[in-house]
Amino acid sequence: MTEETLPGGNTVGAVRIGDVVHKAASPWTPTVHALLRHLEAAGFDGAPRALGFDDQGREMLTFLPGETAAGRFPWPAWAFTDGILIQVGQWLRRVHDVTAGFVPPADERWFTGGRLQPGQVIGHQDAAPYNAAVVNGERLAGFFDWDTAGPSTRDFDLAFAALWWVPLCPPDVAAGIGFHHSQDRSRRLHLLLDAYGYEGDRHAFGGAIVRRARRQAAAMRRMAAAGDRAATALLPVAGYIERSATDVESLPDYFWTRRPGPDG
Repeated sequence: MTEETLPGGNTVGAVRIGDVVHKAASPWTPTVHALLRHLEAAGFDGAPRALGFDDQGREMLTFLPGETAAGRFPWPAWAFTDGILIQVGQWLRRVHDVTAGFVPPADERWFTGGRLQPGQVIGHQDAAPYNAAVVNGERLAGFFDWDTAGPSTRDFDLAFAALWWVPLCPPDVAAGIGFHHSQDRSRRLHLLLDAYGYEGDRHAFGGAIVRRARRQAAAMRRMAAAGDRAATALLPVAGYIERSATDVESLPDYFWTRRPGPDG
């Protein structure tokens, strides 16, 4: 069967052969596969299934059907609908609840390093529209590209999703991806948090978004400085994320506390 190159792939790339995705394996792939098997055993269907390795040593995963925003500008209209936003919040909550009971293998290894600590969950860490699979513009099938998954607090994983799904980026960046309603961001943020069932301090959550964004950008810059070609290509994105952190810091208190209606 022929190999179909899949969109995206800023890190290792992927091809599809039939209904199976083949990707170059990484040192953390066995741990990620253990995580995906844990999700499968729990009946979670919003992630690929781990199928082992092919004869070239590439990891094999089931293909998630649906449309993605990867490589498309502006993003598809579904990236900004309330219906998909609600499903993203619900998806994240299920992942966090299920992975709270995950026991990593003895040789656990993650893209970001570290080991799972008590009280942490495993976050996808990059649950953005470019990693989503959406069917008919209405149903979130799940998220692919689990390479960067790893131990996290719930807030830090949710924060990065909020950055791109609300979205909480400067108006010119938002316009480039197709979002033109900055006055609607507060409502969309609360819609996402409500769908997640977030019970924390929402003003403090704004600080989590800033910290997560700056940590992400700093990691990308470190990797680029060390010669990582994928990270070097993503340096403009690091700049966008840093600007987003500054923009989020400037938002007024009521942005985090009030629950505006559909008209803002």
